[in-house]
Amino acid sequence: MKTSLASRSLAELVGTALLVGIGCGSIVAGANAGGVSQGVLAVSWFLAVLIPVLAFARVSGAHLNPAVTLMLVGSRRFPPGEALPYIVAQLAGAFVGAGAVLISLGGAAHLGATLPRGDDLARTFVFELGFTVALLLSVIYLSWPQKVVKTWELFLPPIVVGCSTFIIGPWTGSSLNPARTIAPAVLSGDYLGIWVYFAAALVACAMGAAFVWFFEPRTVPTVASDTKRAIVDPAE
Repeated sequence: MKTSLASRSLAELVGTALLVGIGCGSIVAGANAGGVSQGVLAVSWFLAVLIPVLAFARVSGAHLNPAVTLMLVGSRRFPPGEALPYIVAQLAGAFVGAGAVLISLGGAAHLGATLPRGDDLARTFVFELGFTVALLLSVIYLSWPQKVVKTWELFLPPIVVGCSTFIIGPWTGSSLNPARTIAPAVLSGDYLGIWVYFAAALVACAMGAAFVWFFEPRTVPTVASDTKRAIVDPAE
């Protein structure tokens, strides 16, 4: 039996809550402890993505990110009619995760909000765009038509996020995910440069969808006949 949209949306909510809770929680906990290395934060964010991906990839596709959902819709890999429930669930999950961090650990380090270092918005846009495209390319690889996804391949998006945290984290906070950005920003009240993160994600979505439209064989099924495809097919 196909997993219901309500069940898949709930999986997106819980998965995104885990992602934000673990990732932003590591930032706040590190700040409370007097600081941690960027390498530790990179590992924390790798796990923050890996855990819900392994838990929910075969339930909802484990998008966990509005940028992923929108790109999959634009590239004909996900039904447009299911995008809004997924995105609402992801945003709700992000607030649940960030709220749990605030209650349990406090609001240090702006609750893990993504902030441009030195107010350099141009650099922030370029860095965020580059790594968001890399993240979306990993999703495109996993969702390529007729591909059978191996469990170890599900590590690819978490690896991208971990590398992004290590490389550009000190400069941008490493978002790659509008839900991950908006929840800590709202709950901490710090919106500095937030529009740049959204702009980078939207441009990355367009680039990812354009890549698929240009390189994907035109004979493969679209969402009209294959509505389940996401990162991996949700369980039957």
